[in-house]
Amino acid sequence: MTQPTPGPESLLSLVFPSDPQVSPDGQRAAFVLTRTEEDDPRKPDADFPKPRYKAQIWLADAHGSRALTQGEGRDGSPRWSPDGQTLAFTRKVAEGAQLHLLPLSGGEARLMTRYRGGVQDLQWSPDGQFIAFFTTGDEEDKRDERGEARVITKPRYRFNGRDWLPERPARLHLLNVQTGELREWHAPEVEAGGVSWLPDSRGVLLITSVDDLAAAHWQQEVWHLNLEGELRQVTQWQSAVNAVVPHPDGTHFVLVGRPAGQGNTEHTHLYLLPLAGNAAPLRLDAGHDHPVGNAVGGDCHVGTMPEKPTWLDQHTLLFSSTVRGSCGLFTATLNDTLSGAVVAPFDHDPQAVIPAFTARGGGVALIRERADRFPEVILNGAPVTDLHARLPFPVRTPERVTFSTDLGEGEGWVLLPEGANPVPALLSIHGGPHTDYGHAFTHEFQLYAARGQAVCYSNPRGSVGYGQAWVDAIHGRWGSVDADDLLHFFDRCLDAHPRLDRARTAVMGGSYGGFMTNWLTSHTTRFQAAITDRSICNLLSFGGTSDIGLRFWDDELGLNFHRRADTLKLWDMSPLQYVENVRTPTLIVHSVLDHRCPVEQAEQWYAALTLHGVPVRFVRFPGEDHELSRSGRPDRRLTRLTEYLNWLDRWLTPTATREAAATA
Repeated sequence: MTQPTPGPESLLSLVFPSDPQVSPDGQRAAFVLTRTEEDDPRKPDADFPKPRYKAQIWLADAHGSRALTQGEGRDGSPRWSPDGQTLAFTRKVAEGAQLHLLPLSGGEARLMTRYRGGVQDLQWSPDGQFIAFFTTGDEEDKRDERGEARVITKPRYRFNGRDWLPERPARLHLLNVQTGELREWHAPEVEAGGVSWLPDSRGVLLITSVDDLAAAHWQQEVWHLNLEGELRQVTQWQSAVNAVVPHPDGTHFVLVGRPAGQGNTEHTHLYLLPLAGNAAPLRLDAGHDHPVGNAVGGDCHVGTMPEKPTWLDQHTLLFSSTVRGSCGLFTATLNDTLSGAVVAPFDHDPQAVIPAFTARGGGVALIRERADRFPEVILNGAPVTDLHARLPFPVRTPERVTFSTDLGEGEGWVLLPEGANPVPALLSIHGGPHTDYGHAFTHEFQLYAARGQAVCYSNPRGSVGYGQAWVDAIHGRWGSVDADDLLHFFDRCLDAHPRLDRARTAVMGGSYGGFMTNWLTSHTTRFQAAITDRSICNLLSFGGTSDIGLRFWDDELGLNFHRRADTLKLWDMSPLQYVENVRTPTLIVHSVLDHRCPVEQAEQWYAALTLHGVPVRFVRFPGEDHELSRSGRPDRRLTRLTEYLNWLDRWLTPTATREAAATA
């Protein structure tokens, strides 16, 4: 019997794993499974279904897995006590997520907080006495609901995924686990994060900036906070800091970031610094020409994906790194004098991606996925989930396609539908631009293939995973060699696979991929359809409206919108300048709360295409931000996919292609 063609609703059958946390003895793992179900199953609405995410915490060991919580709302952030007897976690039902403690020997979870603003970033002290967390407390911002004016005096006042930033940053609190006493520990003047307890439990390292302007320019420092609340600045880093990891001896720590003077194109690396003194930082991953962390994109990462490096012993640091289209685990092993380190693979499959991991007590819990295998939770090398079995359609395996550049060989993939008949070819462009396509599972791509459309996707110059020179190649020149690489790769796909119909092609992408979609359709008419998602079309207005706009063009292009000498160069790289050349029917998708690529970018592109008579459709999503396609509300993700498929069906059918060619 022929299986029915899957549609966007296939998304609702998926269960997403996240936040794998290995136990202190290394033998168990707590993790989160997020499913989709009707918001209130007792009151289904056939005319307006409301699928929502619900999340449960699961526990796994060598004998199997079982659900620990009911997941009536969203349970998350499972964190083991140092003795392995208690699990702290958060539960969100109505208001903010609240801290609970669950005894693993039996009994009900205890509610420990009742803050309107909820809690986040739970961290047990090594001695098990305290749990540190951030909260905005009971403060509520109702100015918009009351129609009050909002007075803005800080450089950063909105942020993607959060909308308005609070007037007061979240405060660091302490819970005394034995007594239940809660107290405010530290009230930062500038938003802080990245808390890591020191081994003696007498204080933490945290990440924040010296002032709001430094924060807006991504200049952060590491600070030491003791139990008495005394704060001391440890570094003079003046650049982005992703994480801090104290050394087991308590005298050093590892900083994950990039040094001052290096822009957004610079790889993130590992640096060893003393907790006291002014010794120069030691780069631990010298010679490893790849960034720390996972940069391979996928659309099945709903929830937290921990990838903070961790010490396996006094000399060995475990970290993840993106290598070409994969992400694996590596070790940096220090010598006895702490003057150098050697990097070696620990768990690296060149055909797979590890987007999350934790390691303790000789054990490792992680998530592993492949382009043709749904993400699964792995404990000490053995899978403890079988989520791939829930897929409602057969999965296709992509085929590798290479292309040549001045810097060497580039690579990409084509995901072909089953059969031998000619099929439309879709060129998909990733965001970033310093991210990566590769071996992550992508439901959207599999959906296209299951419906008879081929997807071509690659890593042009500017992508990470191929060395620092590959990333640096587009600094100051978006829309140059990156555009050449994309078209060269697409031509290689068409040549290598005659099934791809050259008369039925489309280009699509989100964020930087949306910028590049706009750029290509304003410089070529070779595509029969385009979909531009959360895109950029005007580099000048982006600088003053994006939540990262104050700094982003400086890092990416060496330019900025507020300098008169730079404005013409930024305008030259703006697709809007060339919009009168566009002939390609275009679907525009954007979210109202996207502060990374603000919705005004989509509005400008829509207005310009309308004025030039280009067939265009603009789909605006309320209540969503830059992450709609990856973790947005399920019903809105379904609408987005439906709009994509309808647009492609409309313009890539043989009849539509002939009609479009006749009127061109």
